[in-house]
Amino acid sequence: MQAKKRTVPDAAGGKAAVFTRQLEYRTEEELDLVNVTEDVVRAVAESGLAQGTATVFVPGATGAVTCLEYEPGVIADFKAALERIAPRGLPYDHNVYQADGNGHSHVRAGLLGPSLTVPVIDGELNLGVWQSIVLVNFDNRRRNRRLTIQLVGF
Repeated sequence: MQAKKRTVPDAAGGKAAVFTRQLEYRTEEELDLVNVTEDVVRAVAESGLAQGTATVFVPGATGAVTCLEYEPGVIADFKAALERIAPRGLPYDHNVYQADGNGHSHVRAGLLGPSLTVPVIDGELNLGVWQSIVLVNFDNRRRNRRLTIQLVGF
């Protein structure tokens, strides 16, 4: 998808820039985790911003964005923790009203949240060495997930 950039005046008379990029990812299964860090790094570089914030947001009620060390052990631990916190097999009222059987997916997404904000300092994401930005599909089926990356700054 195409990136958009515009400038708006700030209180001090300077101009803050707003840069937006939308990307799409195909998730293959429930609890599919996609490392989107490099795509966010590219968006920061394209924006030309030196200082500001990067917000990464997934629209939808069964997706989330978080920071994790993206390695097999942490990914397995993360999935196991979510199964303990909001197990698939419990009765969920959502499933009574909707036939999609994904009540647990909505609860998991609500606990994690749809967005993450990372400071941009000197043109780089201020992430720790092992931190990755991760898109999570909680739905119980394949999904095309749209991700919005919005940068605001100078």
